[in-house]
Amino acid sequence: MCRRRTRWPVLGVLVISGVFEHGAAPRSQRVAVRNNTPQTAVCELWTGRELRLRVTALVILALACLQTSKASAAATLPEVIDRVRPSVVAIGLVYPPRQPNRKSDPIVYLGTGFAVGNGRQVITNAHVIPRVIDSDGQQKLAVFSGRGSAARVHLASVTRTSEEHDLALLRIGAPGLPALPLDTAAVVREGQEVAFTGFPIGNVLGLYPATHRGIVSAITPMARSVENARDLNAAQISRLRNPYDVYQLDAVAYPGNSGSPLFDPASGKVIGVINAVLVKESREAALQRPSGISYAIPVRFVQQLMNGP
Repeated sequence: MCRRRTRWPVLGVLVISGVFEHGAAPRSQRVAVRNNTPQTAVCELWTGRELRLRVTALVILALACLQTSKASAAATLPEVIDRVRPSVVAIGLVYPPRQPNRKSDPIVYLGTGFAVGNGRQVITNAHVIPRVIDSDGQQKLAVFSGRGSAARVHLASVTRTSEEHDLALLRIGAPGLPALPLDTAAVVREGQEVAFTGFPIGNVLGLYPATHRGIVSAITPMARSVENARDLNAAQISRLRNPYDVYQLDAVAYPGNSGSPLFDPASGKVIGVINAVLVKESREAALQRPSGISYAIPVRFVQQLMNGP
């Protein structure tokens, strides 16, 4: 014979069964076993309200566990940077060792790039690639991986460039570098958090990659509109003929950051390429003192360059 429990605490484990299969009844009977008298079964009657409260508590607990699991699965920014950093390289020029007839420093850093594809392909800005190289002194275009005194030199060649998007695809010899994934399907939104890693002021600060973070403050046309066509320069006219949007960033990119990968700080996937020179020529040509605003070229143009003509 069952009686309602009113005093004894339930010291055993209560198992709720049949609630989700058959729905919550107005009253439901559950069995609990007292720890001090395991041989005696005592019936406990819960009212409908008590049952609903217990089920609600279990649902809240399950949701909390799920959120905790998701949070622990998501990588932190330091972990993402550790994955991204080996793929980020400096772009520059190098002379052979003990070259007596060189016309500049043995090593000159010009910008940043990052490994893609098979690891032997490197993306950077087209304006980073020098127009003139001291071929008489055997100066070479090079990619520098690693950091500090442990840096390695990889001789590089230009595979193809896109002047329209200010992108260049380089090729280095084997072995390759870890390639960064390109998120060409990403839907980038204003206010989205981003980060980029590169070599700001490389000749001064040395080969030590630095990471900056911020948000996408605006998605804006490449070329600004003007009321008078006479105010347009050649670069702006070219952009207006083939318009596309770029990402305006709430983060400062310094000289040397050109070509840095702009990535999602949660996944490390690349969504753009840092660019200051090309965009400022188009959007800020009328300013006597250009702003410190940073921009990035969407990653879909990187994929187009890699796919070829």
